[in-house]
Amino acid sequence: MKYIISWVLRFIPRKFIQLFAHRLIKIYSIFLTGNKVYCPVCDHSFRHFLPYGRLTPRENALCPSCLSLERHRLMYLYLKNETSFFTEKPKLLHIAPEYCFIERFEKHLGDQYITADIESPLAKVKMDLHDIPFEDNTFDAVFCNHVLEHVNDDVRCMQEIRRVLKPTGFALCQSPQRYDLATTYEDASITDPREREIHFLQDDHLRIYGRDYGTQLEKSGFTVEPINLIEKLGLSESQRMALPLEEIIYVCRK
Repeated sequence: MKYIISWVLRFIPRKFIQLFAHRLIKIYSIFLTGNKVYCPVCDHSFRHFLPYGRLTPRENALCPSCLSLERHRLMYLYLKNETSFFTEKPKLLHIAPEYCFIERFEKHLGDQYITADIESPLAKVKMDLHDIPFEDNTFDAVFCNHVLEHVNDDVRCMQEIRRVLKPTGFALCQSPQRYDLATTYEDASITDPREREIHFLQDDHLRIYGRDYGTQLEKSGFTVEPINLIEKLGLSESQRMALPLEEIIYVCRK
């Protein structure tokens, strides 16, 4: 299964994966009945999660019910445990919306929920992140996960997110990181798609952030609060939900 998923991720256009993958995977989920792992997003348990990844698929990563990955489950738990997101109805801009969240957020927020992306068929608003088409101080929350590594000018995009965020709001802008790198790595001279996969994890990534990612976010004017939710949840519970044990949540505010 992991080789099939790896091939699909590398060679099938993302828009087709976003439209059709969930139907096939949900059918396969009937073969994973069990209670060894638990997904807090959809409240389902399984014998194990599915593998996920391009060059080296991660074992026990993808929930076959809602298609949440490790980072999605971590973010969901942060919103549920550490914020008033689910007890209030904030106005949310969700950039490059993830399938596992769309229906749940839309049901909770209604018209307060706006999805946007430059190409995703799941988003309602077509938008270039370098020039967000909303007025200053519009949103209580902005979610922009695994996007900034794709854009030409990441600082400009961060500034745009900050601009449309209310002074009392917060943004979650998670991105892939290599914790063995002290600083963010970019090299425009690497143009071969397969080489870019090796250096930047995907052929359409323009950079890979290092341990300085929080500092990179601060360059746009954000005040950044790093949150280690794994420490709060404990190792055993984090492993049961297959959370990313190294990932820090960067809560960005004006």
